[in-house]
Amino acid sequence: MTGIEPETRPEQRRRPPSLRQWLTPGMPGNKLLGWLGPLAVTVFAGVLRFWNLGKPRAVIFDETYYAKDAYALLKFGYEHNTVKDADKFLLQDPQNLHIFSPGGSFIAHPPAGKWIIAVGEWLFGMTPFGWRFSAALIGTLSVLILARVARRMTRSTLLGMAAGLLLALDGMHLVTSRTAILDVFVMFWILAGFACIVIDRDVSRARLARKIAERGDEDGFGPFVMHWWLIPAGLCLGTATATKWTGLYYIAAFGALTFVWSIGARRAAGVQRPYAGALALEALPAFLSMVVLSVITYVAWWSGWIFNAGGWGRGRVASNPVTAFFQAMPRLWDYHKQMWHFHTTLTVKHDYQSWPWNWLVLKRPVAFYYTQPSGCGAPTCSREVLDIGTPAIWWVSIVTMLVLAAWWLVHRDWRAGVTLLGFVAGWVPWFYYGLNHRTMFLFYATPMLPFMVLSIVLVIGLIIGPATALPARRVFGSAITGAYVLTVLANFYYLYPVLVGQIVSYDSWHARMWFSSWI
Repeated sequence: MTGIEPETRPEQRRRPPSLRQWLTPGMPGNKLLGWLGPLAVTVFAGVLRFWNLGKPRAVIFDETYYAKDAYALLKFGYEHNTVKDADKFLLQDPQNLHIFSPGGSFIAHPPAGKWIIAVGEWLFGMTPFGWRFSAALIGTLSVLILARVARRMTRSTLLGMAAGLLLALDGMHLVTSRTAILDVFVMFWILAGFACIVIDRDVSRARLARKIAERGDEDGFGPFVMHWWLIPAGLCLGTATATKWTGLYYIAAFGALTFVWSIGARRAAGVQRPYAGALALEALPAFLSMVVLSVITYVAWWSGWIFNAGGWGRGRVASNPVTAFFQAMPRLWDYHKQMWHFHTTLTVKHDYQSWPWNWLVLKRPVAFYYTQPSGCGAPTCSREVLDIGTPAIWWVSIVTMLVLAAWWLVHRDWRAGVTLLGFVAGWVPWFYYGLNHRTMFLFYATPMLPFMVLSIVLVIGLIIGPATALPARRVFGSAITGAYVLTVLANFYYLYPVLVGQIVSYDSWHARMWFSSWI
């Protein structure tokens, strides 16, 4: 296992092999193993997420909104009103559903995540497995993406696999991957966008090094470098925002980050005027890719509402598509003002609400589903789907985030900085809404989770040390790492029955409720 060491500056290296190797260190080991390892972890994650996915056979928590909204998108192109007790009809005869009442319904969130849920319903029907399929698939793929991006950041296949394994073993990631709600989709698209900008950092720095080696720095600005990977990054972050508006914070954060990285690459390459060069040559294309393309992607996900009459506030639709589009824009803007008013005035008390300053300690998890059936062999049985993170991951991440903050302040290591940025972008904005008593829940923290895992993996790399470290240190660090991963596995295994709705005795269930606030 390769550890993490501080990046050294060009002047600290007496004989750097080449500018390209300095700007973009090579990837480790065998490329095939670099895929097989993460894929093995992904298969493990997929088994956990798809096993008995149709159970419990019920509409749990906010599936009552998103499963029906997704089905409405399939039938009408926009969210539709439903009849009273529609949830019961979903489970009675999914092949002959009559759940819609006249008129389009007002929605709180954009349609992208619901369209993705609808794919599972189209493939497998209006059953619990059908409306949960897309979440399970997306959750599984997010493990692969994190494993690969962690490998790229650390230049270690084993550390990449460790990142994927920790994400696979997180309770909240498992629960949101087995439930038809939107948060796992937001997390996935943010993570995918993040992966794109990390790849772009490597690719663009290599391209910059090659151009400078070929042409030099004639005008002091450095050469123009096209950041092609920012285009899929914009598509991903636009889709994240079209699922929940929290994606906006990541567009702002990652957009600013790519500009800072452009300046840093030009400085490292010895460009005479790196700030002016980055501003003149890279700022506009990056803005078009990260911001303008995100906006276009966002609007595109509203196409069903734009080109079909009957949606909330849509009104008549012109026969000409171009006319219909421009006709819809003012109404779509009005719709968004109503959505904004809903989100900023939502202060209804809820039994499971929690505040962002309580999220990392898992003070108040959310019971997605709870019944007291029979069949466990005890006088009283319990069956619960509890949305809670694995404490051995969440509580440790508090420490590792502080370590990364200190590491970044001392060494300015980009890996620590970008991990902290992804975490802060998903957490700090919620403090404003919390201070205004906006109703919110623990699973709103889902987009932060990959960055929490990354912080743990980066600190693991620091503990193990670089390949040149003393053997005793590396053996000791590896032993600590192995013990920690086993602790996470044991913690996850212990909580597993209350994460997936297994029927257990009441005493067994209660033993897993470590604090009164978990009940």
